[in-house]
Amino acid sequence: MSEVAPTPLPYDAVAGSHALAAADPRLAAVVAAVGPPTLEIRPDETLPALVRAVVYQQLSGKAAATIHGRLVALLGGAVDAGALAATPDDALRACGLSRAKTAAVRDLAERHLDGRLPSRDALAAMSDDEATAALVAARGVGVWTVQMFLLFNLGRPDVWPVGDLGVQEGWRLAAGLAERPSARDLAAVGAPWAPWRSLAAWYLWREVDRRRVG
Repeated sequence: MSEVAPTPLPYDAVAGSHALAAADPRLAAVVAAVGPPTLEIRPDETLPALVRAVVYQQLSGKAAATIHGRLVALLGGAVDAGALAATPDDALRACGLSRAKTAAVRDLAERHLDGRLPSRDALAAMSDDEATAALVAARGVGVWTVQMFLLFNLGRPDVWPVGDLGVQEGWRLAAGLAERPSARDLAAVGAPWAPWRSLAAWYLWREVDRRRVG
């Protein structure tokens, strides 16, 4: 299975990391420990990107990667709308997809085939809010899924996924909190970090990884 190579970000991530470090001493400690940002964007089209995001919903990275790998292999090495639409539910479920995720990826394939799913280029021309409105109409695609697309596929610099458990846990560790912050609290914490909150999320994910290894 061949994958499209990631491409550089359309913004200066190093400058962003310096701005984040200057904005909050706790985040500065994370930036110093993790090092320079290595975030890259995935140049996948809308359908494979959203299928991947749906598969990864509410799962550990390792489990999701296994299921996604099985799905891509089943479809012949790439997420093709026609192949996905023609694959029986039982075969999709056998990859490890839940009933809800099976219905979601099938709906995405149907939307691609009938033109209701915007292309990556079309979404790139939209604002974050416009892209979100265009994508959440699809079954199983919520705000978090769109945020992952904006952050990792379109390279938007100021996506702040306050409902993401990894981001919440990263801030708990960075700030020395006893419990994870709520989405509302995290929204307030991250407000001064605009317009670099995508990088802040990336650094908090890396902080979780770093603490696990350490």
